[in-house]
Amino acid sequence: MEDKKVVNIYFEANPNPNSLKFVADFMLVEEGKNYDFPNKESTKNAPLANKLFELDYVTRVFYMSNFLTVTKTENIDWLEIREEIKSIIKDHLEEGFPLLSDKTSNEDPASQSDESDLERRIKEILDEYVKPAVEQDGGAISYASFKDGVVKVKLQGACSGCPSSLVTLKAGIENLLIRMIPEVKEVDAEGI
Repeated sequence: MEDKKVVNIYFEANPNPNSLKFVADFMLVEEGKNYDFPNKESTKNAPLANKLFELDYVTRVFYMSNFLTVTKTENIDWLEIREEIKSIIKDHLEEGFPLLSDKTSNEDPASQSDESDLERRIKEILDEYVKPAVEQDGGAISYASFKDGVVKVKLQGACSGCPSSLVTLKAGIENLLIRMIPEVKEVDAEGI
């Protein structure tokens, strides 16, 4: 009889009251990669996310590093559902089922050679100063574009739909980029 893999999962709250981080004791996806599933239709190649969307209160699933962030509807409390979600995640991982059935990525395949020095500096600042804090909160931020002084970013995971994400975006990220790069006049998020 083969020994079943033992997986430990714990919860971490984040600023979005409708999202909860489920952290595993090992890496779930390759470092630097993330996978965002904003609806059931997007889970075609993501068996675990698909299982979670079977629960009628799940509205989004996000994979990154050693965690999954699950977003729920507002009308149910985490105390009522978090153990059920944890059990689904734990069972899936202990059975050795894959998170992804193929190389599904939600990352933009933007060409590195087409970006300017200014865009590279913006990305470096986001990578060094912003991404670690956003990831700690169960989300992800990625550079989308820069035009006419406006930096566009994409928010995923717990950041998507978070009531405080707009404040963080304007008071934190925008102020940081404006201070460090004078050409930046504003920061906006796609899909907030």
